[in-house]
Amino acid sequence: MIKIDQAEFTLANWRVIPAEGTIILDDKIIRLEPKVMEVLAYLASRAGEVISREELDRDVWHGAIVGYDSVTSTIIKLRKALRDNAKNPLFIATVPKRGYQLIATVEYLDKNESDDSENIINKQLSAKLQQSTSSKMISVFIIGLLSLLIIAWISSIFFSSISGEDYIVRPSVMVLPFENLEKTDEHDNFVDGITEDLVTDLSGLSSLLVMASNTSFQYKGSNISPKDIGKELNVDFVLKGSIRRSGDSIRINTQLIDTKTGFNTWAKRYDKKAANFFIIQDEVVSSIVQALALKITRQEKQRLLQKTTMNLKAYDLFQEGQRISKISTKETSEQARALYRKAIEIDPTYGRAYGAIAYSLAFEFRRGWSITPVETLDRALALAEQAVALDNSIPQTYWSLGYVYLMRKEFNNASKAVEEAIRIAPNYADGYGLLALINNNLGHPKKAIGFIKEGMRLNPYYTWDYPYNLGCAYYLLGDYNAAIDALEKAEERNENAIPIKLYLATSYVKAKRQDDAEWAVDQLLTLSPTLTISHTNKTVPIVDAKFKRMFLEDLRQAGLPE
Repeated sequence: MIKIDQAEFTLANWRVIPAEGTIILDDKIIRLEPKVMEVLAYLASRAGEVISREELDRDVWHGAIVGYDSVTSTIIKLRKALRDNAKNPLFIATVPKRGYQLIATVEYLDKNESDDSENIINKQLSAKLQQSTSSKMISVFIIGLLSLLIIAWISSIFFSSISGEDYIVRPSVMVLPFENLEKTDEHDNFVDGITEDLVTDLSGLSSLLVMASNTSFQYKGSNISPKDIGKELNVDFVLKGSIRRSGDSIRINTQLIDTKTGFNTWAKRYDKKAANFFIIQDEVVSSIVQALALKITRQEKQRLLQKTTMNLKAYDLFQEGQRISKISTKETSEQARALYRKAIEIDPTYGRAYGAIAYSLAFEFRRGWSITPVETLDRALALAEQAVALDNSIPQTYWSLGYVYLMRKEFNNASKAVEEAIRIAPNYADGYGLLALINNNLGHPKKAIGFIKEGMRLNPYYTWDYPYNLGCAYYLLGDYNAAIDALEKAEERNENAIPIKLYLATSYVKAKRQDDAEWAVDQLLTLSPTLTISHTNKTVPIVDAKFKRMFLEDLRQAGLPE
């Protein structure tokens, strides 16, 4: 394992100070998240080399298995901070199927130069302070005027409300990833699973707005304060906690923090047998309902009482499968399914594990990995239906059923299944994302845009499939420049996703950018040498015949072989 150099250096015109987590250009000082700075320092230590994802996993993430989007989102943040462009990079180039390359000039500074840079920064800050002092009188006047306007606005809302108008404001919450106090990878899956489950349980409350788990896990390991999270995501409360699991005992500390004040609204410590941690989850959710004085329906109360499993060993196996499945390769998908099957052997009623296998098989079909595609989809449907029969209280089983129906091109059944997932959990961002995909394939792009924007609202740190679906909708509407813009954003999040490049190629053709279209097809064939028009025709679930003909013809014009 390589130790990352913390020495200061310049990167083109930027000055980088790893120990402080800052980069500086002229009078602009930007503070990077710790992991983003680690990646930058690591790339700088090997400037000019192509660094694979495996090397980043080993030397920056220290061997922890991370999903594709974790690495990609870190690179996106780094490019954004450096004002770089993924398509025409000046700093970080993406080398397809190989990794990333730092192409800007790197020069390390000696100690004297570092001291000089500190003096420069201090002078810059001093100048800014003097400038801010000279403008205080103007600021006071503006603030006073704004205060009067805000008071008038609040008064109008108050008097409107007592005159009979109904103003319903749902409190919002984000569940921060719980901290694993054991500091071992062995317990990380368990701790992350509790975070995911709390997000799912809270998402089922219609009187609460809950940020998606993808957004939550962007803050894993971060020291950002609840107040800053409140400002960044516009949420009212943050639920945070820590877990220590030792032998058959477990200790959980939880806090519900008001992001406006930074003070606890509620806090509690639990000391129980590890097998009873399911009961702790119930108590945490119930305490939040009471602390926020939420009104919940009888159906919501009943769903909260149901648990996906009460067997701790089965739960551990399932969470390990979830962790591995996020890598999304043929091998890791098979490994994840093996773990889900072991979980089912221990708990044959574990509906969510059946749903996870069903989704994995449908994903295998979509990627063209199965040598018996018809049988694969039939098996996926049987498992997805069994998942719902065993557990109809959670959105994930219905989501898996909807995804399987989509791959089978049974669009009405797919829509009904996903709508049921959202009925169970009104804050389920991935449900809105899948509804967008279904409506795109049905030829209803305006509906798709509405669903995907709702998903983005609930999941501000959305994964690549959100802008991908947005791009598909714009392509269908004939707004090809908007489609390209959204699809290129999706490609920044996942350079190896074949669906993105398919729609990019077709959008480039429509926008009369033939060279870009042919380049997109070249990249497609690098990623999947056997990809053809015929295979795409069989696997892309587009129901509208006219739209499908147009899509395939655009791919043909872009150069995809028959």
